[in-house]
Amino acid sequence: MSESLPQRLDRWIARAGFNLVIPVVILLIPWLQELVDQLVFGGRWNLPMTPGGSFLGVLTAPFSHSGFGHLLANSLTFLPLSWLVLLRGRRDYLAVWLGVYATAIPVWLLWPNGSHGLSGVVYGLLGYLLLIGWLEKRPLSLALSVLALVTYAGVLPSLLPIFSPPGVSWIGHLSGFAGGLLAATGVARD
Repeated sequence: MSESLPQRLDRWIARAGFNLVIPVVILLIPWLQELVDQLVFGGRWNLPMTPGGSFLGVLTAPFSHSGFGHLLANSLTFLPLSWLVLLRGRRDYLAVWLGVYATAIPVWLLWPNGSHGLSGVVYGLLGYLLLIGWLEKRPLSLALSVLALVTYAGVLPSLLPIFSPPGVSWIGHLSGFAGGLLAATGVARD
């Protein structure tokens, strides 16, 4: 027996509600880390991805920031982009995170500078959203791509070193963006 429209709507609302919470719960990790860092360690407890450092740094880098300003700036773009990807599903959201981590590994192994912050994930989410519509050419996917382009195109120049301020890891942004493109390619439906 097929589900009725009200039953499908109830199931979708329950799933959407859970999906709204996922990025907020993820954000609790860097906010708690930064709070402990500032209160206990005076801003000296960072968990960056450093050249020649432990692989653990690759995993912890998105959750470490150089202060509340850095974290707030990343949080304000992380939430809406996360929610847009989660409109497609948790599988796609997980794919972006895995893509971002996969493309961070060469940066960790080969790049001479360390980096940290959620901006790599933010650019991964953006890269995914920009590409998925063009790969699938479905109404929801195209709408997400166009919305992401119109809303966030202004940050795309910071993928290049000449447009990134000193001290900002443009390579972290670029590798995260590549991870998002990789994720879109991996999950695109024909």
